[in-house]
Amino acid sequence: MGIAFYYGADPILGATVFAIASALGIEWSNSRSKIRPDSAIGMVWSIGMAIGAFFIALRPGYTSGDMANFLFGSILTVTKGDIIALTVLSIVLILGTLLWHRPIMFTAFDHNFAKASGIPVKLINYTMAFITATTIVLSIRTMGIVLLISLLTMPVVTANIVYKEYKRIAPLAIVIAVVGGVAGIALSYYAEVPSGPAIIFTLTLAFLTIKLLSLSVKHSKLRRERVVKL
Repeated sequence: MGIAFYYGADPILGATVFAIASALGIEWSNSRSKIRPDSAIGMVWSIGMAIGAFFIALRPGYTSGDMANFLFGSILTVTKGDIIALTVLSIVLILGTLLWHRPIMFTAFDHNFAKASGIPVKLINYTMAFITATTIVLSIRTMGIVLLISLLTMPVVTANIVYKEYKRIAPLAIVIAVVGGVAGIALSYYAEVPSGPAIIFTLTLAFLTIKLLSLSVKHSKLRRERVVKL
């Protein structure tokens, strides 16, 4: 985004090219066992942020507000094209999940079994990397670069407090993400704050609330068990 911004091009276009190239590069590195995925992601993230900040600072007439919406998100910058692209991506993901759920699960959780079963592991891995990168790019205007990781992880982590089975975690995570997103956008409208931080704030409240309720339930069960033993 910083390089595209420096040359006067669309920052989202720059983000798309770099995100897809990085995702496929990380997957290639992982398949060759040269660099661990978590290490590769950390390196790409830090190097990418450094290069972006460097080129943004070099642009003549640069002000901090020029890229603030891309860093923290603003619902006002979302275009009709973004909405259409997200809708198409959502449809593709839903159809892909319904049609290829089992091969994807085998690849994700039992790589060796998937290979032995003749499942196209490499194709699935590269496709998932491409889809993840595309999802990130299309969410930049709403969430911002800094907060995107929280958007992708917090609903799942929160759902995992309630359920331990994937078939239950997935739909609950979707509900939490949608409700948290709508509540966050409403909060950003009335509080006049960027949409990204507002959405993460509501998701954090949901996480803390469910976590406290879970601890309270566990504590009550322990007390009942102690009473029964006595």
